[in-house]
Amino acid sequence: MVADVTRAGVVPDGRRVSGARDDRTSLDTLTELANDLAGEFRLRPLLERILASAVELLDCTSGSICLIDQPAHTYRKEIDLDEGCQTGLVFSLDEGMTGCVAREGQPVIFDRYADVPNGHIDPTEKRYGRAVIGVPIRRRNDLIGAVIVFASASHPRFDGEDAQLLQRFATHAAIAIANSRLHAEAAEREQQAAVSAERERSMLEIHDTIGRGLVSVMLALRSAEHASADGGDITATLLRAERMIQSTLDEGRQAALGLGPTKLDGRPLDEVIELELAWVRSTSLVTTGLRVFGDRREIAHEVRVQLIRIVQESLTNVAQHAAATSVRVGLVYGSDGVSVIVEDDGRGFDLVARDAHPHAGMGLAGLVRRASQVGGRVQIDSTPGWGTRIRADLPYEQQLSRLADRSRLRVIVAHDQPAMRAGLVKLLDTSEPGVQVVAEAADVTAAVDAVALLHPDVVIASLRLPGEPGLLAALRALDPEVPVIGLVDDPAAEADVRVWAAEGVRGLVPRDVDATSLGRAVLAAARGDVLVFGGLLEQLSLTPTGTTLTQRELEVRSLLIQGLADKQIASRLGISAKTVEKHVGAVLRKENARSRTELVAR
Repeated sequence: MVADVTRAGVVPDGRRVSGARDDRTSLDTLTELANDLAGEFRLRPLLERILASAVELLDCTSGSICLIDQPAHTYRKEIDLDEGCQTGLVFSLDEGMTGCVAREGQPVIFDRYADVPNGHIDPTEKRYGRAVIGVPIRRRNDLIGAVIVFASASHPRFDGEDAQLLQRFATHAAIAIANSRLHAEAAEREQQAAVSAERERSMLEIHDTIGRGLVSVMLALRSAEHASADGGDITATLLRAERMIQSTLDEGRQAALGLGPTKLDGRPLDEVIELELAWVRSTSLVTTGLRVFGDRREIAHEVRVQLIRIVQESLTNVAQHAAATSVRVGLVYGSDGVSVIVEDDGRGFDLVARDAHPHAGMGLAGLVRRASQVGGRVQIDSTPGWGTRIRADLPYEQQLSRLADRSRLRVIVAHDQPAMRAGLVKLLDTSEPGVQVVAEAADVTAAVDAVALLHPDVVIASLRLPGEPGLLAALRALDPEVPVIGLVDDPAAEADVRVWAAEGVRGLVPRDVDATSLGRAVLAAARGDVLVFGGLLEQLSLTPTGTTLTQRELEVRSLLIQGLADKQIASRLGISAKTVEKHVGAVLRKENARSRTELVAR
């Protein structure tokens, strides 16, 4: 009967008996495991090391580590130290020693494996008649696995002290599982970032190639239109346009295949740029000039490709949009890198207005992204009526670290809906190349674990992220300085908005936030600023500043200034902590304070 097994098998807490293990040996073994956890993130080698150390320290030879899937009501044999290995097999939680540990939620001992309900060991095996011990592996409050060890001839029975020792190894196993999962997620995010960067490179390549070809065709057809209006022969012009279309198709295919520009056949860079200027002269009534400064230096292939593409895109903009009469290009070989300057006397444009336009073309943005892909930067200066000046500064060698290094803001996205998480990640990928999403979390526990391991610069989280305690409270206990941006899923959830605002959240954004606004909120939070969008700001300001506090609010305010936490205030006043939160929000709102810290500082 399971009930009889439970009474006989559950280990009393703190039981001490004779036959204790050598404390120094146990400490040394656990210290070595801790060092292993600090430098290894592959799960299987870590669990093998943990199980082998536990079995050896208990003077045994056989054991296993199982990972539990509670929603599926199953467990999987992850590691098995015995000749009858069952590694990789999946069993129901109604079976075996792991099933007993899962039901009890604490260490369990049987003097004979034969007493284990629905066991898996054949009665002919020697382990069938031996003692067995199992302890749970927990990640916070969640049961995620179990460590099982079988007795040996030299260690025939298990006791409470064995259970305590084995539980320490189970704690190490929990850390290994959490670290491995989070690092696997981070590695996946890194890979996705690399794939995204390559896709962006290909997209820019195709855009530049096809856009440039279409400009040539458009200008040729415009020339044919003028010739036709004057009664001239347009056959030659149409044939030239046809050749341009074929050339554009060919170069477009090459760009899609990642073959790069067709004019990189060993020519010096200034000669390649001169060819581009010749194209401008052939397609528009523009005078051109090229000047080269400094001694030629060897430039990495990818840097060279991006520099030429920047020149091509800049000159295409001149031919298509600038209405310029002249364009000059400067090529500067410096000590640390190469610079290219493209300057025209065309109509220019308003940079501020263009940046604010939601449908601004990708050409200029593409210049910036191209430079950033190799570790460079682009500066654009333009004034309506006075032309445009574009300067790109690139290193001689590609600096790949700019794509995925720690200089980018590391962000964790926490939301219980996968579609919302994916959408937020996509918005950040498209709006802020300086932002890297390093992890995603579906609940408070996962979010806190991710923050503890990855130390992000900013956390974006739903105001109603499931889990107890609330996310802000959990993060404040872990890292009070981590900036948090609240995503308001329900615009009518005024209480949630006020609670988060009272807790000192660094930003509040609506669920329909656009990419630019979300990126701005992340940058503001990382700088230490507070950013709340207009509609939410009005929601937080429904009560006019200076409104008289009620008697209860005065009491809460007094205790709050003394530094008491919500639960302490609730205990003093005989009300619930949730009610205290609402009163704190009202006090902050009425006194126009952004956080409790600001209120106390006053």
